[in-house]
Amino acid sequence: MFHYFAILKKEQDIEASEWNDLIRKFPDAHILQTWNWGQVKSKYGWLPEPVLLKDQSGAVMAAALVLSRQLRIKRLTFPFRVLYIPRGPLLDWGNPSVRNQVFTSLEHWAKRQGVIFVKIDPDLIVGWGIPGSIDARENPIGRKVEEELVTRGWKFSQDQIQFRNTILIDLREDEDQWLARMKPKWRYNLRLAMKKGVRVRPAKEEDLPWMYQTYAETSLRDGFIIRSREYYFHLWKKFIQENLAEGLIAEVDGTPVAGLIQFRFGGKAWYFYGMSGNLHREKMPNYLLQWKSMQVAKEAGCTWYDLWGAPDIFDEEDQMNGVFRFKIGMGGTVVRTIGAWDYTTRPQWYHLYTRVLPAILNLMRKRRKENTRQEVNL
Repeated sequence: MFHYFAILKKEQDIEASEWNDLIRKFPDAHILQTWNWGQVKSKYGWLPEPVLLKDQSGAVMAAALVLSRQLRIKRLTFPFRVLYIPRGPLLDWGNPSVRNQVFTSLEHWAKRQGVIFVKIDPDLIVGWGIPGSIDARENPIGRKVEEELVTRGWKFSQDQIQFRNTILIDLREDEDQWLARMKPKWRYNLRLAMKKGVRVRPAKEEDLPWMYQTYAETSLRDGFIIRSREYYFHLWKKFIQENLAEGLIAEVDGTPVAGLIQFRFGGKAWYFYGMSGNLHREKMPNYLLQWKSMQVAKEAGCTWYDLWGAPDIFDEEDQMNGVFRFKIGMGGTVVRTIGAWDYTTRPQWYHLYTRVLPAILNLMRKRRKENTRQEVNL
């Protein structure tokens, strides 16, 4: 009934618009599955490979932008690769026949290529709301897929590259409904920002140095690790120029105090990168900034606004709890996904990889933090 996954075209022959038009039809189409994202990652050691699953009539049943990379540990290069499908594969998860064929195809492909593992990371919901809360509910399809993955020998990954959980705001509602869903203190802070003279404007390319500087300062203040200045300049410029992202800056008396980069694709917007300084924090610029970002997303035709990131475990001691409280106060719904899963054909190498990689990553994070501090002269 189905053909196995096959490479669509050689990398140099494919057009971004061609691939992006193919994947837009999927309800869970994601910005991380666009060809543009693959091109950015190709500058940093990854080879993007677009693959499709078609039925006998030629209709596309599933798609995946697969990122392939040769295994490197420190300065050593090994003759093995790893495969990663960020926020994919894309398919109708409610169709058991299709998802069975997708898993079979990926497993056979991994075996034929002799990779250490293939990692999938679909935007497949397993539940809504905080577990144990009155509004929590489960998605039986997501839970069924988890069971099938375990039966087939896939492992829940120790390396969760993307956030498993997030918060979604429904932009199909009107602005009065947005306000009604916000917590009272958030509505107060939003109005305070307007009253205190905070203004939000579109970012220009010449604003990017300030945005990176402030993003770096935010990372050092809040304790998260970021990449290099060159990486973000390349990523932000590329997506903004290709109309897949937009920057916003909050100002007080003409002075930038906070900003964000919003990404958009397939009727959905993502708040990926946010930055704020210490100046005029009492004027609550981030509240107005998010409000304007929601408005901009809706004007661009988006129906959902993804605040990108919630804790894996909803505990007040979690290091993300402060950021989570801010996001949930904006009136969104917690969405929980299945997270990343690995299928390995080389168990011994996979065992070594999962044991050695965390130690290497911790060392790299320490170095990256120090590099960030040096870049922004802090």
